Order: sequence, then C-alpha cells, then structure tokens
Amino acid sequence: MGFATIAIHSGQEPDPTTGAVSVPIYQTSTYAQDGLGKHKGFEYARTQNPTRTALERNIAALEGARFGFAFASGMAAIDATLRLIKSREHVIVSDNTYGGTARLFSKVLARYNIEFDFVDTADVLNVEAAIKPNTRMVFIETPTNPVMIVTDLKAVSAVAHRAGARVVCDNTFMSPYLQAAARIRCGHCGPFNHEISERALRRHRRYGRAQR
Repeated sequence: MGFATIAIHSGQEPDPTTGAVSVPIYQTSTYAQDGLGKHKGFEYARTQNPTRTALERNIAALEGARFGFAFASGMAAIDATLRLIKSREHVIVSDNTYGGTARLFSKVLARYNIEFDFVDTADVLNVEAAIKPNTRMVFIETPTNPVMIVTDLKAVSAVAHRAGARVVCDNTFMSPYLQAAARIRCGHCGPFNHEISERALRRHRRYGRAQR
C-alpha cells in the first residue's frame, strides 16, 4: 500500500490570491458580498468556510464519495445525522458503540420518542432479527471502541436497504488509508496477519487469544 497524490492534492488548489500551495486557515466570520445574496460562495463562517470546504472535498475524494461534511467533533456529526430520524421511528445500533453515542441515543434522543435497539451487529442475523416496520436507520460502529468488534458493512447494508433503512457507519478507528485492509495479529494461528472476517472473528472469540 502507498499514499497516492489524491491525498495531497484533491480539494486543495493553490490559493488564488497568494499562490500558497497549502490551503490557508481562514478565520474570518463574514465575507464581503457584491450585493444582497450575491457572493463568491462564502457568506458566513457557520455555513461556509474555505478551509473547511477544502477538507470536505479532500475527504470525499479519499472516500470515493460525492460529498463530504466536516464537523467540530464526532459527536456533533452523529447528532446531526440522527436529525434524519423522526419521532416514532426505530434505529438499530451496534451494542458495543462508543459510550457518548450510547448516552446520546438512550438518554437524550429517546426522550423525543425515537426507539433504539442495541444489538451485536457483527452477526448480520442479529440485525435482520431486529428490523421492524418503523426501522429507518442502522447505526454501525466498526471497528468498535474499545473492543475492536468488526461488522460486515456489505451484508448489513443489504439487510437494511431491503427494509428501506439508511446505514450510518462510525469508523473513527479506521482511517481511509487503512479501511481496505483491517487486520489483527492472532496468538492462536501464529505470527501471521489475517484479514478480519465473520468466520475469523468467531474462531478468535472461541479461542479467546486474539491480539490487536
């Protein structure tokens, strides 16, 4: 594996004013406008910022996505994502998810009549069994924090999409560079690295000797 130039250049055009190769850090709150509603793509820092835009474009390019959105924190991103869910709708969540996420869902958002079920998403059958008529989202954390449980995103997505539910993935522990080759070192199988799979996880859990 090696870093490609997409990580260096995508979304980071030279600054048109100075020619700076690295995107400057724009700290301004407001931007001059040519007229009412006529601006150069930036009007207020809360909605647009050139530095943030460069980051979002770069992340989208690395992920092969159409869009990218940057937030001040992971919890801010998760909270914004859950605004897609309405009262009386149901969300399936990885049961080993980050504590802040679990508390946001069970102690804050549940008060707005949103239903949450926490299941072991490493087994796609658990997700399938938890689907309800009002399920609108499957929220996966993979690898989980801190146990490093891995979910088969393709399999779970197939189940969720058949039910008309969105799939959201928190992959804080996985950088875009490493996503394609999540690996563990196995004390049972010897000093070799194995790609993580559902089958491998069952074997490692059974022997109880898997090491990061």
